[in-house]
Amino acid sequence: MTKTVAGNYFEDFTLGQQIAHATPRTVTEGDVAAYNALYGSRFAMNSADTFAMDSGLPCAPLDDVLTFHFVFGKTVPDVSLNAVANLGYADVQFKARVYPGDTITAISEVIGLKENSNGKTGVVYVRSVGLNQDGEEVLNYVRWVMVNKKNFDAPAPEAVVPDLPESVAVADLTIPLGLDLSAYNRVLAGSQHVWGDYYVGEKIDHVDGITMEEAEHMMATRLYQNTARVHFNQIMQADSRFGRRLIYGGHIISLARAISFNGLGNACFVAAINGGAHVAPSFGGDTIFAWSEVLDKADVPGRDDLGALRIRTIGTKNQPCAEFPDKGEDGKRDPAVVLDLDYWVLMPK
Repeated sequence: MTKTVAGNYFEDFTLGQQIAHATPRTVTEGDVAAYNALYGSRFAMNSADTFAMDSGLPCAPLDDVLTFHFVFGKTVPDVSLNAVANLGYADVQFKARVYPGDTITAISEVIGLKENSNGKTGVVYVRSVGLNQDGEEVLNYVRWVMVNKKNFDAPAPEAVVPDLPESVAVADLTIPLGLDLSAYNRVLAGSQHVWGDYYVGEKIDHVDGITMEEAEHMMATRLYQNTARVHFNQIMQADSRFGRRLIYGGHIISLARAISFNGLGNACFVAAINGGAHVAPSFGGDTIFAWSEVLDKADVPGRDDLGALRIRTIGTKNQPCAEFPDKGEDGKRDPAVVLDLDYWVLMPK
């Protein structure tokens, strides 16, 4: 009888299955420093206690994307240890903000299953919830992941694909408790452009590129306690389709978020992610660029100090974004595109 864990394969999941994930994680200022060292994010709200306190918060909260990574990492050993690829996200809602000293746990429910036609893999849909030490939700989201089968002869389950919302409603966005942006300091924030300065349809080339090193993407994934083998084990990956370790898709999200500061410097909170897709794999040595489009803008009910922008950010590898690479007239994506992320941000008025 083995005492080691091989992880779940597609045939191990059942519809409605409830999964309580190990391991509780107390977030420290060291974690935040490591995250900043890896991505170089410059958003003032996450960088300075004084700035956050002037905005009504107790101290600088974690970058919302870092919160996502910590919750996501909890789910990997049970959901995607044997994954081929993480395919997408929907209905991602950031709830209570996370601060250094908070402890994060996570639970998931299997809400969909669909075996692929090759009979060797299937797609698992889960809704995962991250909780803090007080039992408050800090994150609630759906993701779907392609998982290998171990027993190819295992019968396919009845296909169930969940009906997911196209976007998170503005009325459902959670404003950080105590937040007041009426005295927001644009000079210290590093950008003069606030909510009213953006218009629907506007495209922004974020200009900067960041080259990813093998050591950095593996350090980042370990920081989140994400144990997916495809990111670490070169012996295993040598026989894979690509012959290399894949970069965790969330690593690209964090790079795109950091790069977006140049053009969206006052997008101080990610309030929700409406949908996201890792369009193509990335590898060590690739250089990531990004551009964004304003899809929508909305007043937040009951608030005159801030508004919401719906942003679509496209990440590319090894191609600058001055020409806004996306889909061609034939509907096919530019081969440089690796990330397509649709999300709401909160911005001062």
